[in-house]
Amino acid sequence: MILKLNVTLHYRLSEPMDLLLQIEAADLVDQRVRSTEIWTSDVAHFSRVAADDGIGERIWIHAEGDFSCTYIAEIAVDRPALDISALSQTPLHLLPGETIRHLMPSHYCPSEQFHAFVDTEFGDLTGGARIAAMRDWIESAFSYVPGSSHAQTTALDSFAQRQGVCRDFAHVLVTLARASSIPARFASVYAPDVTPQDFHAVAEVYLEGSWHLIDPTGMAGADTMARIGVGSDASNVAFLTSFGSMELVNQSVSVTRQP
Repeated sequence: MILKLNVTLHYRLSEPMDLLLQIEAADLVDQRVRSTEIWTSDVAHFSRVAADDGIGERIWIHAEGDFSCTYIAEIAVDRPALDISALSQTPLHLLPGETIRHLMPSHYCPSEQFHAFVDTEFGDLTGGARIAAMRDWIESAFSYVPGSSHAQTTALDSFAQRQGVCRDFAHVLVTLARASSIPARFASVYAPDVTPQDFHAVAEVYLEGSWHLIDPTGMAGADTMARIGVGSDASNVAFLTSFGSMELVNQSVSVTRQP
């Protein structure tokens, strides 16, 4: 599948400041970057640095006044849509070192508070079957309500309210997976069937020796997503982090399939 990406950002900065940008799709074995272009307004500094877990890059920018950015790319996604329920769980003592931090609680994913819930609700299932059941439970039990959460909303808040947006759905699934001793991380992605079109958030779980994308909102299949970046939770994968105050002027994201 070929995805065409077209992203524009326009912000007004209150003062000269540093920005950390992460909007480019990563070039990986299962998603190859066929073409890519990125332009910004005049900035004093522009440099690339590695992102978390070796997935993609971030861009350091120092700018002032109006900051704008346009990103256009074509991504060839070559990833099967697997039946996640058929995958087995990797024994803890066989997990590679880089996955271990994704077993642990993080700021938005307090997994240590969910052990009793996952044992009671999903205790008869293991591995991928448990992940699939948790994904289906979130999709059916939660309502997708734009504006119902904010930057400080945690998985515990979303669990109590039973509503949120993609970020919140992903945090809950990551939290439940970690509470089940399955490594899980937060992933920012592009996907063509997301409504309304925007940067999208999903979970990624480690089963049978590799990472697998899971969307608890049900809007995107693993074979239609292009990863931007991954992290312990949303705090690690923001598309734009400003080290100062700024005002949104305009933002648009378009993701389309190419024939």
